[in-house]
Amino acid sequence: MRERYKFYSVLVPLLSVVIALLIAAVVIVLVGNDPLKAYWEMLKGAFGGTQEIANTIVKTTPLILTGLAVGFGFRAGVFNIGAEGQMAMGALFSTMVAMNLGRMPSVFAIPITLLVGMGVGAGWAAIAGALKAFTGAHEVISTIMLNWIAYYLGNYMVAAPLAVGSGTPKSPEIAPSAKLPPILTIQATELTSGIVIAVIAAVIMYVLLEKTSIGYEVKAVGFNPYAAEYGGISISKNIVLSMAISGALAGLAGAVEAMGVHHRYLGALTAGKGFDGISVSLIGQNNPIGIIFAAFLIGSLRTGSNAMQFLGVSKHVVMIVQGIVIFLVAAERIVRTIMIYLKLHRREAGMES
Repeated sequence: MRERYKFYSVLVPLLSVVIALLIAAVVIVLVGNDPLKAYWEMLKGAFGGTQEIANTIVKTTPLILTGLAVGFGFRAGVFNIGAEGQMAMGALFSTMVAMNLGRMPSVFAIPITLLVGMGVGAGWAAIAGALKAFTGAHEVISTIMLNWIAYYLGNYMVAAPLAVGSGTPKSPEIAPSAKLPPILTIQATELTSGIVIAVIAAVIMYVLLEKTSIGYEVKAVGFNPYAAEYGGISISKNIVLSMAISGALAGLAGAVEAMGVHHRYLGALTAGKGFDGISVSLIGQNNPIGIIFAAFLIGSLRTGSNAMQFLGVSKHVVMIVQGIVIFLVAAERIVRTIMIYLKLHRREAGMES
């Protein structure tokens, strides 16, 4: 039974992608373009060379971390819609700290900056967790409100106290010792060790959920809070802890983006990546390993969409593909739930007769 579930967990997203591409092909035909040429250009744009692959991995890195953030919350039974704000706060405060680490060697500056991003993200998410645990406030509402607070706070900081230069509001650059070391540099593209950090975070999340007592308690509360409480597990503690860990992953995404891509804080640094984490988590079935592949898929589509535009195909076609994939994955869950319900209903009817 477990092997069958794992098989479907892999098969459903793959079939969803294929079906989504077929439906999007119809849209491309309707707007007067050749879908085969469009998809070929998209493939070349994402994987056509070393620079294209590097660009894809750069886009994939924050999506892995925000996907992990949302996925961890889902596994714990909380809906963290605030990864966008947690990522922004992690990036903002890690930048503020990293700006002042010029005399510190990288071996200390980089971990400190990463930990600040994680800590601030965890604290920002824990606010929503505490509100849910102790007042009953729904985390969807509180995290959305916290997103707006983070958005305007970040914009204010780069427009006034941290403002530097002209044009796009931005902070000063972080200290060179706090920048993530590059793995590969091609023209304007710099692939840093951020992807390594993201993959390590996914492995740690898997071990935490599957191999530790903390993970057991978190999943128990997410699966059935009343049974968990009856078993002596504190619901309030685990709600706050789950939100904090989820926020730490989103804050890490912000720190990595500031340290490895922009080297400063920008008002548009997050660019919706926190919300993209919801899509990544759903496509990856809330599994840390699945989230890595889902993030790579979305990152590839985003990178390849830029190449499609040279053929006159709108980049919004990629958003259509993404939306259809999510819909099909969600619909499969609905169908599976209905099938389980009918199976249990037939079993109960047979026992009664």
